[in-house]
Amino acid sequence: MLTIYHNNRCSKSRQTLDLINQAGQEVEVVEYLKTPPTAEELRDILQKLHMKPEQLLRKGETIYKEKYKGKALSDDEWIKAMVENPVLIERPIVVKDNKAVLGRPPEKVQELL
Repeated sequence: MLTIYHNNRCSKSRQTLDLINQAGQEVEVVEYLKTPPTAEELRDILQKLHMKPEQLLRKGETIYKEKYKGKALSDDEWIKAMVENPVLIERPIVVKDNKAVLGRPPEKVQELL
């Protein structure tokens, strides 16, 4: 079973979900802007992605530019910022068991199929 942290307004997220559906994989869709991951869930996802929290930030978002740009925060502080402002989380993220990929480009999801 795959889990996709999805934003339907994002073309990359929609393309990634389409690839999963075309492969006939069972998938749980988490609309993370409506249901953000907890700090613990985000830590788990980051571990599976082999990424630091700052690497998962959408630095083009207005809230990032206004509130966080140029700041040196700890990993826990970045995670707190993403939990409080889920728009800062890069998407889509696809998780399967102990592995995760960022669907940029969408074809990266093939690693989990």
